[in-house]
Order: sequence, then structure tokens, then C-alpha cells
Amino acid sequence: MPITIEFSVSDGEQVLKEDSVSLASRNELFDYIAPGGDCEKMPSDLSEIQLILQSPEHPNVINPLADKRVTLQLGLVLITGPLSEIVQISEALIDKMGRGELSEGFLAAAGIDY
Repeated sequence: MPITIEFSVSDGEQVLKEDSVSLASRNELFDYIAPGGDCEKMPSDLSEIQLILQSPEHPNVINPLADKRVTLQLGLVLITGPLSEIVQISEALIDKMGRGELSEGFLAAAGIDY
């Protein structure tokens, strides 16, 4: 499922610059936010990071709540997408944090003490 990461820097009132990265899968996302990944190249003055997860190609007709679009906020990181995907990514983030598999830059942006 494709994921878009949007970065923005603002002075509190207006967005000064934006950048985005498109990733093809959850594995690419975790490679991106791993130690040594490209996430470590983020500017230190970020005001927001949005992870935008695409809706599934085929809707879940048995459990439509699984496809409901929601947003989870972790510090400066906003994860928006289908509820079922956010739950799975959240579980993986918790697991990877415990294993030391997330970059310090991502953890700092997410407001997680490491």
C-alpha cells in the first residue's frame, strides 16, 4: 500500500517549505525511519510530518470500520489513513522502538524519549 510522507516547516503562521517522499510499502517506510535511513536527513526545524496511507483498493465490506480514515498524532508526526493500517503500523512502531530499530530523528519528531 503506497505511503506518502509530507514534511513541512513553518514559522507558526505560515508554511515556509514543504517536501514529500513517496514510498511503495510499509517495509520501505520502516527502512526510511530506521537508523541510517533517509529520515535522518530531515531538517531539525520541522513543524509537522504527515504519513498519509492510501485507502485499500477493495473496501472491507464485512467490517467497514477497518477502512475508516483516522489520524494518529505522535508529537510532530501525524499518521492518516485507514484505521486497520494505522493499528498495524502503530504495533510495528512499538515493536521496532523496543528493538532500537527507529532513528533518533524520527523518535525525536514523534516526541518519544529514547
